[in-house]
Amino acid sequence: MRGLLRFVLNVIWLILAGLPLALAYLLAGVICCILIVTIPWGIASFRIASYVLWPFGRTVVQRPTAGLGSAVGNVIWILVAGIWLVIGHIASAAALAVTIIGIPLAIAEIKIIPITLTPLGRQIVPSDTVFASYGNAGHV
Repeated sequence: MRGLLRFVLNVIWLILAGLPLALAYLLAGVICCILIVTIPWGIASFRIASYVLWPFGRTVVQRPTAGLGSAVGNVIWILVAGIWLVIGHIASAAALAVTIIGIPLAIAEIKIIPITLTPLGRQIVPSDTVFASYGNAGHV
């Protein structure tokens, strides 16, 4: 039954929020890859694009090997693209929260904001993975 609920939520999400957000992340990723130096941000943006297309049943955890480079990269990302993508998530969440069926989707929008702000040093894993509940990919 949980699987069916996730599927229904993902389909509704895909139609109402997933496609526009994924296109925004894809655009940011293409721009980052064109600039060569920012390819790591482009790859992270593509990873998030796949996540925002079908988020229910997956979660985001910290990579245990993330270090200072990820932190510095995230600060640059926030200034260049992260803040604009967060504004998109907030606007989409506000629009979704108007309807009763949209409230869980609006909550999901807000939960995506941390990976939008700091994509480097994070990993997307299935929610039912043993270590997903610990918030760290290193715990097994």
